[in-house]
Amino acid sequence: MPEVLLNIALLAAVVVFLGVYVSWRATRIDRLHVRLETARAGLDAALVRRAAVALELAASRLLDPATSLLLAAAAHEARIADSDNREFAESDLSRALRAVVDQPDFRGTLTSRQDGAALLDDLDAAVRKVSYARSFYNNAVTATRAARRKLLPRVLPLSGRAPVPEFFEIDDAPPES
Repeated sequence: MPEVLLNIALLAAVVVFLGVYVSWRATRIDRLHVRLETARAGLDAALVRRAAVALELAASRLLDPATSLLLAAAAHEARIADSDNREFAESDLSRALRAVVDQPDFRGTLTSRQDGAALLDDLDAAVRKVSYARSFYNNAVTATRAARRKLLPRVLPLSGRAPVPEFFEIDDAPPES
């Protein structure tokens, strides 16, 4: 009889250990998904801020009309793009910003005008934040995908119905300083 109780106790201990381990893995994956959502919200905020600053620059009357129109169109497209076209629109905005800011003596001309230096500083900060936010988001995607690829989450549906996260790949190279 004591041998049977010992076997039952060992079996119960193994079941409790497995339950705790599965719960820990599920909680880890859930925390990674929360981190992913937070990083995505930060990325979205940085992208919206960059588009807003680009629109502000386009509307500032500090640029020639053709350049203003090019920049405003790219920023507008980036703001209204749906999820399927967002990466393309954001890359187009990056290229438009480089085309505008990388013009010969653009920075010198803009900083000599009233409010031009502040607007240029805002633009530089917004461009840097997009790069950082995209890096944080893509790192969160990497960590989440790695956790979901392990054996236990694949065998047991520990991720629930959450879709597999996708990387956000855009051309976010900043304009020349």
